[in-house]
Amino acid sequence: MSLAVVLTRANIGIEAPLVRVEAHLSNGLPGFSIVGLPETAVKESKERVRSAILNAQLDFPDKRITINLAPADLPKSGGRYDLAIAIGILVASGLAPAYSLADREFLGELALSGDIRSVNAVLPALLAARGVKYSLVIPGENRHEAGLVENPHCFWAGHLLEVLGDLCGKSSLPTVRKQPDHGIAYPVDMRDIVGQHVAKRALTIAAAGGHNLLMQGPPGTGKTLLASRIPTILPLLDEKSALEVAAVRSISAQGVSAENWRVPPFRSPHHTASAVALVGGGSALKVGEVSMAHHGVLFLDELPEFCPKVLEAMREPLEAGEIAISRASYQVRLPAAFQLIAAMNPCPCGYLGDPDRPCRCSPDRVRQYQSRVSGPLLDRIDLHLEVPRLNERDRAQLLTGQAGEGEYSTTLREQVTGARQRQLVRCGKINARLSQAEIRTFCGLKPNDENYLAGIMTRLKLSTRAYFRLLKMARTIADLDKALAISRPHLLEAVSYRFHRHQD
Repeated sequence: MSLAVVLTRANIGIEAPLVRVEAHLSNGLPGFSIVGLPETAVKESKERVRSAILNAQLDFPDKRITINLAPADLPKSGGRYDLAIAIGILVASGLAPAYSLADREFLGELALSGDIRSVNAVLPALLAARGVKYSLVIPGENRHEAGLVENPHCFWAGHLLEVLGDLCGKSSLPTVRKQPDHGIAYPVDMRDIVGQHVAKRALTIAAAGGHNLLMQGPPGTGKTLLASRIPTILPLLDEKSALEVAAVRSISAQGVSAENWRVPPFRSPHHTASAVALVGGGSALKVGEVSMAHHGVLFLDELPEFCPKVLEAMREPLEAGEIAISRASYQVRLPAAFQLIAAMNPCPCGYLGDPDRPCRCSPDRVRQYQSRVSGPLLDRIDLHLEVPRLNERDRAQLLTGQAGEGEYSTTLREQVTGARQRQLVRCGKINARLSQAEIRTFCGLKPNDENYLAGIMTRLKLSTRAYFRLLKMARTIADLDKALAISRPHLLEAVSYRFHRHQD
């Protein structure tokens, strides 16, 4: 047979569209051409495929070879098509039967020796193949990543000859085994932190509803330590969410491990990060930190030190839960349903309002420093928390090495999990993701409380967005209290987390 069609998968964001590799052998001067919008790495695959076939002690056809990657308008990049191209040539030249290609997909880069090397974005391809009930052959180096998904029709191979033997019925490829779930071990605990009981309460509220949180206070008050404990009180991801997170990691070339893969991600980029590093993009698609933090936490320490343009780029994903990236060669949407936790000093020297140390900054420097974080971005942050210095009792406890007080992360995680379960039963999503219509439905107030909140809005000059965020936060506090409706104490506590910033 001089024509063969082999199925494989492209990589466009977290999507894996089907690609048909059509291999045609014809008479004429020997040649090897690849068409179908291939990029440089794909064009170079003809040299890798030729050497791999010859070094596997197989005959390379002395004919004119044309490889078409369909659909032609879909950009193709990387070495992920090597194995499918080689299989197409072998089947077209009669070294393997064509019927063996039915409902099978192939993914892998070829070494010159014929070994099959790992590729990125195996997990999205596996999920897509499972959706259409196709079997998938992947590199052996990717089998641990693929083992996160239950799929009896996923096979792995380490060499081109192993795949050829399976196609010819002489041997069978091993099945990818489902990876067992490992026990979750956290190296830190919320109880490690001495004092800061108000901050711990605010972190619990933020975790329970998925709310954004800004901590402000002098240096050394424990803002970074508090933020690092947030993953310990978040509920574990369900399989669907965990696979979405794993798919993002798969396309980012950072690898996926079965260990702690259900723990929500925690990302903490440095303040020198560029807009591309934070939100993604670039000439060759790069996954940004907002997508790497999908279903988890994005922690921005020293918030005003970030470039203002970089911070403004986060406003869209904060609202939409995804980031749309459009370039000349591609348009993709990446998930970015993250929870923003930020920390900042009140002024450049860090001691504005500190009773222990005087501030050395002029009013103009303070205003310039605080203005680096725009009002629209601050308005998208639900909880604004002051983190003061420890009192004398807590400071003495810290210096003597005594353990902190309060509840362990395990106990707080149970409270957070229970609150989120009540939210999912009530409206199918956590409170931070409620739309305005859903807020009116599920976060209703008594008439007296509505009048009270309206007065608060007028006095603090809060926006309509802040009004709805206050309602969502009050609903989360009520869920932590296992209350069916929002009452005045819940509303008062929610307002307290926005009041201090408007007093300055």
